[in-house]
Amino acid sequence: MIEFRAVHKSFGSKKVLAGIDLSIHASEVMFIIGTSGVGKSVTIKHLIGLLSIDSGEIHIEGQRIDTLSEHDFYPIRKRIGMVFQSSTLFDSMTLRENVALPLRKHGGIRAAEALERASEFLDLVRMCDYQDRYPAQLSDGMRKRAAIARTLTLDPEVILFDEPTTGLDPVSARRIDQLISQLSSVQGKTCVVVSHDLESTFSVADRVAMIYRGVVHFCGTVKQLKDSNDPVIAQFIGGHSHGPMETPGF
Repeated sequence: MIEFRAVHKSFGSKKVLAGIDLSIHASEVMFIIGTSGVGKSVTIKHLIGLLSIDSGEIHIEGQRIDTLSEHDFYPIRKRIGMVFQSSTLFDSMTLRENVALPLRKHGGIRAAEALERASEFLDLVRMCDYQDRYPAQLSDGMRKRAAIARTLTLDPEVILFDEPTTGLDPVSARRIDQLISQLSSVQGKTCVVVSHDLESTFSVADRVAMIYRGVVHFCGTVKQLKDSNDPVIAQFIGGHSHGPMETPGF
């Protein structure tokens, strides 16, 4: 589905990516892990055109995208949704109005129908009961779920998540985990998750890629990650506490 080939990226004199090679399969949940500043978020931002690579190639379903013009990149951007670390909801709009916005702007749907469909998407993330509230009236976890509903409105094939559980309480974090898992298993979405949260990684990921010193140091299943004797992996896992897993219902 997605392939990074020898991707390099620097910011001034600081080299962040030093030759990323990574293949992501359709409908899988791929977690990208690593310490702060290694380029996890930088990597996925190339997929929606927020950043341009310095060298290398990025392909989506066989089509090279890193050389496309802004005009030609637009159809690619429509196929990929991103849920940012901050929920990026408009404070002056209710949740339903926030979710309806891309339907009106990009889908050409009239306001009344867009609001009706927005309710359906909020129901998917179990937020319909809160649809007429404003973002400031809700918890971080609720806002994150609403942001996911908004991303789903344009039916992307790929959804990118940037630290989706950061700052959330454990129950809210596990709800986000469950939602990501369902997006892949039930709706067939390809989910790429940048995360520090090992509890999420161990419970949700189909595969895990670890970035270290600008390259993919490890890529494999959760079991392979846990069973690895690699000292870099052992140090990373050992520095993160994780306990027994509980996945409550919504």
